[in-house]
Amino acid sequence: MIRAALDTLGPAYLESRRASAVEPGAVCLFGAPYDGTTSFRPGARLGPTALRLASVGLEDYSPRQDRALEDVTLLDLGDLELSFGVPAPVVAAVKALTAEILAGSGLPLMLGGEHSVTPGAVAAVADLHPDLVVVQLDAHADLRPDYLGERNSHACAMRRCLDILPREAVLQLGIRSGTREEFAELRQSGRGIYPREADLRAALDALGDRPIYLTVDLDVFDPAFMPGTGTPEPGGIDWPTFARLLDALRGRRLVGADVVELAPQLDASGISAVLAAKVVREIILALG
Repeated sequence: MIRAALDTLGPAYLESRRASAVEPGAVCLFGAPYDGTTSFRPGARLGPTALRLASVGLEDYSPRQDRALEDVTLLDLGDLELSFGVPAPVVAAVKALTAEILAGSGLPLMLGGEHSVTPGAVAAVADLHPDLVVVQLDAHADLRPDYLGERNSHACAMRRCLDILPREAVLQLGIRSGTREEFAELRQSGRGIYPREADLRAALDALGDRPIYLTVDLDVFDPAFMPGTGTPEPGGIDWPTFARLLDALRGRRLVGADVVELAPQLDASGISAVLAAKVVREIILALG
């Protein structure tokens, strides 16, 4: 379904293809296979490939949205070639490709990789949409100023987004793990939203008709449904809850998204990759 037709081609072809492939209004999928700051269980760099392979087993039609992928212009731009080193060049590469997609009037949809890649995409989208709102679905607050001395750690993803966005422009749903300081900030700021459709709708209504970037860290799901992720956290959401949250976003100005933190080798059953692929299918249809 979401298989990358470019996966078997060399990086030089991919780079030249990206420069010409973007079509106005197209959902432009790309992978960011990086997990250089993972603090518990590595493997998220394998997520984009596993997600594409798992998508082969899914129908392209969503009964909830009454839409199919044939209704959307979908382009797979392949994966960025990323190093295993420090994250700053990775974030820069993500920002550059996202900016290229936006310059062609495409809609970026990034497959992680760990959550440290998200601020690069958000920065590019915010350059085009200064009134951007980020909706984060996640088990973790990701609000640390740095982690183990690294400012671009996956544990700092939302803090880096807040470096470029106003405080009210980040809504954080499903958070159930973090430091005392992070939870104090969530409560004081009002950014911590209960993962319920009505609550998300109310928060978005209060912000007006602003463009939205959706970031889904797959550990927002309970480990019973999503064991294949690097930092699982009990007490998460299930599929019906996710579907209702996406209902709250449909019809709004969704201008970009990412799905991160699938670590497929941690789930021998392959169910985590299938769930991740279904998440991506629904976001493609909501974007397009």
